[in-house]
Amino acid sequence: MADLASIRTEETQKSQVDSETTERFIAEKHIGERIKRLRLKKSMGLVELGKHTGLSASFLSQLETGRVVPTLRNLARIAMVFSKDLSYFFESEPQSMFRVHRRSERVRLPQTGVEQPTYFFESLGYMVPDRHMDPYFAQFIPLEKGHEPRAHVHPGYEFLYVLEGGLALRHGDQHCTLEAGDAVYFDASTPHSYACAGKKPADALIVTMHQAPPAQPVPLLRPPQARVLPGQGAGSTVGGR
Repeated sequence: MADLASIRTEETQKSQVDSETTERFIAEKHIGERIKRLRLKKSMGLVELGKHTGLSASFLSQLETGRVVPTLRNLARIAMVFSKDLSYFFESEPQSMFRVHRRSERVRLPQTGVEQPTYFFESLGYMVPDRHMDPYFAQFIPLEKGHEPRAHVHPGYEFLYVLEGGLALRHGDQHCTLEAGDAVYFDASTPHSYACAGKKPADALIVTMHQAPPAQPVPLLRPPQARVLPGQGAGSTVGGR
């Protein structure tokens, strides 16, 4: 019986989470840092937060620096002050985005959808997942005689900065020539095209943004006006009785 009791005691100890593991879990969630960020974002001092939560400023200071382990009750008090759900302190924090694209790793691609490309481009953000913009390095080559650049459209906006050479840009009914150092920002849902404006290639940095242009208000349709036939009174209409 003694051996059986010791086995059960050992199994119970193994099934219990030790305090060291608990503190490590709390540390990994950076709960203290999250509390401090919320407080500073509201320009709130420790004393003021203490008044709202009923916790002392010294305790909150130890909580933010990780010297004490918070209880769910204390976290709930703090969460309500900042209109946050309790799960806010345990959710995975978004990782800061940082990607380096080496020149030697980039791929040079020709203009798509045409037999004779007028430019080549390299993606500068191909390694960034779920990106909200697409940066490119583009090189526009001199056009052959009689060859017109192909216009294209896409949702969002576009920014272009000329690094070297001259570049002719057509945007809808507008046409302009850009030189090194010139930049342009335009609505990409309007047909636009580029063409090298010199005998040497033109280099440019292009950034396309995925945000769609704002929807234009739709005018309300007026009800059809009643038409009065000659010889009829103002109260008589077409189809009326």
